[in-house]
Amino acid sequence: MAIEIALSGFLFLFVIITITASSQLGNKITFGETDLDSDTLLQSIIDDPKRFRMSVYLALIEHGSIIALAIVLFVAFGSYNLVLGSIWVVARTVEGLILFVNEKNYWGLLNLAGRYSATSGDEKSVVSDLGLSTLRTKHHRFSFAQILFSIGTLGYTILFVTYGVVPAIIGWFGLVSGIIYGLGNVITATKPENRVLAMLGGLMIFLFEAVLGIWLLYSSFIIP
Repeated sequence: MAIEIALSGFLFLFVIITITASSQLGNKITFGETDLDSDTLLQSIIDDPKRFRMSVYLALIEHGSIIALAIVLFVAFGSYNLVLGSIWVVARTVEGLILFVNEKNYWGLLNLAGRYSATSGDEKSVVSDLGLSTLRTKHHRFSFAQILFSIGTLGYTILFVTYGVVPAIIGWFGLVSGIIYGLGNVITATKPENRVLAMLGGLMIFLFEAVLGIWLLYSSFIIP
């Protein structure tokens, strides 16, 4: 079990690292349609297409790691409660698959960027609108995937709290974070301007997963 626990901790931290790196390269997390700026993104792709490609590659690695994490967590802790384990495996696997599909759509901005640089006037506005449509689709799919993320997080945090497999403060903080983040994403799906709760939940989830990842790595060395 120690190996699975250590791998789970590593994957939590690896997901954080890859999603942060991808975001820094331009593949940013959005919490509302007000964050979407087609013109700026298309111009950044024109200026540095390699940077854009790398951001997508890192995102794909992160999405694959999400699925791997769900499976490894199930191997490590699923025996405590098969129902909760099944919930997080299904929710987070579907989340990862949705995000994979999202990147394929997002990759199409490379072609749009080429058209954007070769046009002007009304035609440029048309291309910009197509880019904005792509970003909106990406955002809506991401928002739905994050609801699945919250469901998966609730699955394993309820298990953590119920069976005491991690310190209570970590388990309870993760449980509260998952609820806040999930509610925040439901709210932004219906009222895009109300994104404060989703952003707060996102920060809490980031902190929770970082602390959990470190603890799982540490505990894997002290569990007999």
